[in-house]
Amino acid sequence: MAVVNVTADAEEFTCNAYLLTGENPALVDAGTMPGVVEVVEDHVDDLETVVLTHQHADHVGELDAVVDAFDPEVYAYADHPLRDHGLADGGTVTLDGETFEAVYTPGHADDHVSLVGDRTLFSGDVVVYNDGAFDDGSFGRTDMAGQSRERLIGSLETLLERLPETVESMYAGHGDPFHADEESVRTVIERALSRAERREPKY
Repeated sequence: MAVVNVTADAEEFTCNAYLLTGENPALVDAGTMPGVVEVVEDHVDDLETVVLTHQHADHVGELDAVVDAFDPEVYAYADHPLRDHGLADGGTVTLDGETFEAVYTPGHADDHVSLVGDRTLFSGDVVVYNDGAFDDGSFGRTDMAGQSRERLIGSLETLLERLPETVESMYAGHGDPFHADEESVRTVIERALSRAERREPKY
């Protein structure tokens, strides 16, 4: 699976927006970077699908522009004016030939889902590899209104329960992607869970 972070050159705060460039191009989150449409167009001629991990502003800021440019099918857990398909817990979506299960993972956001495939995890903000707070297993912030550390801890536990042993790559909403070598994706999530369970402020 070829995955391109189309917001990698952003100069303002944004999430990572991941473009899958196979036969049926898809985008996981849209980011807030002006010009993201042009970056997508540098890689593919069309875009069939957009999946939102959640609807925080840094993940949907350029969604209108993306939909205007490509008219893709939009999948999201929660209602959105541009949503075509609901993505409930346990629902599936096929991206670049790999079937992903939506795992409801609230805590950082009430509408957060992670996309779990046989080889690949798009984790949104529930778990990230490095983010300035921790370098090898971190978790989304839970200190703002509507967020919950307890729910996030439960979500990390759920994610571990439903994560196939074959998953070898994790693409998170912030920080770098992680590809298994001496450590597994599961180990990174377990480390993030352990840190979250300390209940200490993240920053």
